[in-house]
Amino acid sequence: MAKQFTDMVENPPNNAMIVDALNLCFRWKHAGRSDYRYEFQKVVESLAQSYKAEKTIITADWGSSTYRKNLDENYKADRKERFKDQTPEEKVAFEEFFEEYEQTLKNMQKQGYVVLRYKGVEADDIAASLVLHRKQYELENIWLISSDRDWNLLVSEDVSQFSYVTRKEYTLANWSEHYDFPIEKYLDYKVICGDKGDNIQGFAQIGEKRAVDLISQYDSAFDIYDAIPIDSKYKFMVDLNENPDRIMLNYKLMDLLSHCDEAIGEGNISDIREQMGDIKW
Repeated sequence: MAKQFTDMVENPPNNAMIVDALNLCFRWKHAGRSDYRYEFQKVVESLAQSYKAEKTIITADWGSSTYRKNLDENYKADRKERFKDQTPEEKVAFEEFFEEYEQTLKNMQKQGYVVLRYKGVEADDIAASLVLHRKQYELENIWLISSDRDWNLLVSEDVSQFSYVTRKEYTLANWSEHYDFPIEKYLDYKVICGDKGDNIQGFAQIGEKRAVDLISQYDSAFDIYDAIPIDSKYKFMVDLNENPDRIMLNYKLMDLLSHCDEAIGEGNISDIREQMGDIKW
């Protein structure tokens, strides 16, 4: 269901909103803007009003995940390659964008928002940890604000997502409108498909449809792993049979809820607990 930022929706009380800061900032990058810190604040305020959010938390990337890079040196390794042919003008524009990103986070802190950010930690993991420990932090009926499909992994009965790109909501109730498989199979699907955006390798000749078919047949990626080597006449099974360990690696790279605290680190987890405990909502 498509939504505008200002649409009012019926929501139960005690809503919380978790914002993927860098993801939202790219809204202005794609529009060629480098002066967006106050518009960012207005958008967050508008969304909080729309979703009747009594609690708003800003999560922010600070470089790529150290946890994932230690597991797989190829994780996001292609990003430098993507930008190596930037023109001097494009390089300056990118630097200006990130300078404004830093100022945006400082402005949100100045306005009294909780901003959670740690070196070598990605917003995905911070959001996942907040969702995982939501009872401890008294976060109910959470709305995730991100267009990142990785955040779909966090959707559950009391956790929903809004994408500013598609203007669509992803909820437990409307999951079937977006995907052709049950919500509990989404992680298995991602494990088999991989993620080109993060340079997480899937399997040759296995695209979305074949991944869905395999998961339907074997129930989960774990079951596919247990069944290998799979006797098959199909060529697309070759890479799968030859690289079963990639399945287990992809689980560690992509299962946010199982590995978020490990990815964040105990010291940073303690800081999150402290910040969340000190806030007077």
